[in-house]
Amino acid sequence: MTPELVLLVAPFLPVAVALGVLLAGRQPNRREAVTLLGTLVTFGAVASLFPAVLAGERPTVTLLELLPGLPLRFELEPLGLLYAAVAATLWIPTSVYSIGYLRGRGEAHQTGFFAWFALSIGAALGVAFAANLLTLFVFYELLTLSTYPLVTHRRSEEARQGGRVYLGVLLFTSIGFLLFGIIWTWQLAGTLDFRAGGILAGRVEGPQAALLLGLFAFGIGKAALMPFHRWLPAAMVAPTPVSALLHAVAVVKAGVFCVLKVVVYVFGIDFLAAGDRSLWLMWVASGTLLAASLVALFKDNLKARLAYSTVSQLAYIVLGAALATPASVLGAGMHVVMHAAAKITLFFCAGAIDVALHKKNVSELDGIGRRMPFTMGAFALASLSIIGLPPFGGVWSKWYLGLGAVQGQHPVFVGVLMLGSLLSAGYLLPVVARAFYRAPGAGAESGLREAPLLCVVPLCLTAVAGLALFFLAPAVERLLAPLVGR
Repeated sequence: MTPELVLLVAPFLPVAVALGVLLAGRQPNRREAVTLLGTLVTFGAVASLFPAVLAGERPTVTLLELLPGLPLRFELEPLGLLYAAVAATLWIPTSVYSIGYLRGRGEAHQTGFFAWFALSIGAALGVAFAANLLTLFVFYELLTLSTYPLVTHRRSEEARQGGRVYLGVLLFTSIGFLLFGIIWTWQLAGTLDFRAGGILAGRVEGPQAALLLGLFAFGIGKAALMPFHRWLPAAMVAPTPVSALLHAVAVVKAGVFCVLKVVVYVFGIDFLAAGDRSLWLMWVASGTLLAASLVALFKDNLKARLAYSTVSQLAYIVLGAALATPASVLGAGMHVVMHAAAKITLFFCAGAIDVALHKKNVSELDGIGRRMPFTMGAFALASLSIIGLPPFGGVWSKWYLGLGAVQGQHPVFVGVLMLGSLLSAGYLLPVVARAFYRAPGAGAESGLREAPLLCVVPLCLTAVAGLALFFLAPAVERLLAPLVGR
């Protein structure tokens, strides 16, 4: 198959998976076999695109032309391929984990769960391959709509309330801000295409440039910049595999991917760096980074603590984009991968604890490492990657982000990054310490009690992936080098 044909087919493979799941709905084994086979085929399709991109090719395919000069079009470039690879790769362990989790808890509506999950991955791949702002907006909205049934999966009043916040914030920001920014960009530049170096240089200046950047930064609500972050903690009412989807695989990564894409291909990093046009966004991202970390410190519910951790870690990526230097953009792109592997592990662990011991709060985890050594060992490894310690992948993305702040002559943001890492240690390491260094509470059961194997194996694999990424960082850097002209 040619890269163009794979590019056309890949986002619609998960749609075929969703249809297969629905057809096999009354036969759980077949339904799950269809899901797992679909994840592997989709992964293979995305992986087959790497040689073309690494060779400098930019395959393009047009789906349809809505209006003259406004097509729905896919184009393959390094940043999009990176995000597509994250989504396609992590769909595999998430599907395996979902089988163990849903069966272990006896969840209802499992057929709908797997179908909507597949559709969400398809929308994410559409976002990844978008060749212009119009295509990006269409698939961005499809991703919001396809994940809403997952957030409200349990159909309780709490789930419906969380879903209302989720849908309300994301649609309000995208329609109220992002769509307006896209229309304004069309009026200024006469095109919505993503182009190396950007399309706005010489077309917008001063306060107008800052306002337009603000429409994109806050309009992309999935990036969870404060004050438009409430949807993310609200969505924690969903089953843990959905939390993994939201925080590591598709939704939040779609947000920060879109911010990076707009900075690199719409504004251009040279345009933003000249005169510190994005300085205000650096401060907003820094404020989000530190404030979310402080909130996480005081959250006893483990999933809520991890949710605010995600808000903070996404702000690292937005800060890297706003710094608009070659090193910071590389660091932001690398952090998409590094954070994904670590955060999906942490949510897998939280779900495994819930399945095995029905514990949800940090204060209940004393001595749990003795009963769930694999789960809490994986939690410890992923925590070290989030903090940014070697030999884990997170150290490299934070290194490049710090280097980018120095390149841009903004040493204050080096301090922000360092303080953020210290706060990460403050809200993650106490969980590990409780699990391994405190005695179990009075009356606590003893003996090994891990979650089902289909839960434990994926979280161990993703934890090891965080370690492997330390050594694979040069390959990620090589893929992203064309973004900054290297």
